[in-house]
Amino acid sequence: MPPTCDAPAQASAPQTPHLLPPTAFGIVLGLAALGRAWRLAADTWHVPPLIGEGLLTAAALAWVVLVVPYLMQWRHHDDSTLPHALKDGGHALPAIATLQLVPALLPHSLFAAWVLGLLGIGWQLAFALWHTGRLWRGGHPGHDATPALYLPTVAGNFTSGATLGMLGQPDFGWLLVGAGLFSWLSLESLVVRRLWKPGGLPPAQRAQLGIQFAPPMVCGAACIALAPHADQPWLPLLWGYGLFQLLLGLRMAGWLGASRFDARFAWAYSFGIGCAAICAVRLAETGNHAAHVLALPVFIAANAVIGWLGLRTLFQWARPAPGVAAT
Repeated sequence: MPPTCDAPAQASAPQTPHLLPPTAFGIVLGLAALGRAWRLAADTWHVPPLIGEGLLTAAALAWVVLVVPYLMQWRHHDDSTLPHALKDGGHALPAIATLQLVPALLPHSLFAAWVLGLLGIGWQLAFALWHTGRLWRGGHPGHDATPALYLPTVAGNFTSGATLGMLGQPDFGWLLVGAGLFSWLSLESLVVRRLWKPGGLPPAQRAQLGIQFAPPMVCGAACIALAPHADQPWLPLLWGYGLFQLLLGLRMAGWLGASRFDARFAWAYSFGIGCAAICAVRLAETGNHAAHVLALPVFIAANAVIGWLGLRTLFQWARPAPGVAAT
């Protein structure tokens, strides 16, 4: 497993190769965001609605497959090693992934959607407060300032706000989106400064830049969930900054892909790309001229990228790792 900043304490180092990295939950985020985009497209462009429902179902199945081994692995940590093992902000992803099940469940069971929504919001808020409290105490090396810092307070609050909007509580949802927005603005300069330092990010950590590209798109998708039919003049601003970030990712594709493909980390790009498609379809529905020109290419590109990630992931999982006997 490529080294990441969520490495556990030295005392638990022998267990590290067996840990499921939280970044694997990016699979759930990417599939769910693309499923939401297809749902919007079914209303706007009259595409088959079953595609969106199928993607949301696939996201729910991926969550089930991942959440059990992720939770079970923590039984190997005692009270002294657990805080260090959880120091990486990436451990917010399982809670964020739990929130992605809410749109999949809503058409079938409002009660189940509320249960998982409250579970995910409570899980995310508890971890965000605990993690941020550790950061504010200081004493952290500069190389820890990676885009993973966005996950607890930015992505977590955006998705929690979006969930409350889907559950019919937009007034509470806007509070969490506000927490996410100002957390993003306060952290971005810190992360960019880290990227500027000599040496930059090592190849094994460069997939985290998929998180760097996501906040404007995830914020836009949250605003759509909170006010799906309202005129939102700031939505093109968020979408424009997100598109610039994605173009920057294309410009840096060779540098970003310097390390071998690993599905557990490569899906970091998928959530922002899926949310870009959500914003594209919504803006096209409002009659925005730029979206009228760009929405379909962005939607197709999002499907192509996430589809490619899915195929590469299946191909990787179908082959045993080098030096490991197939079971």
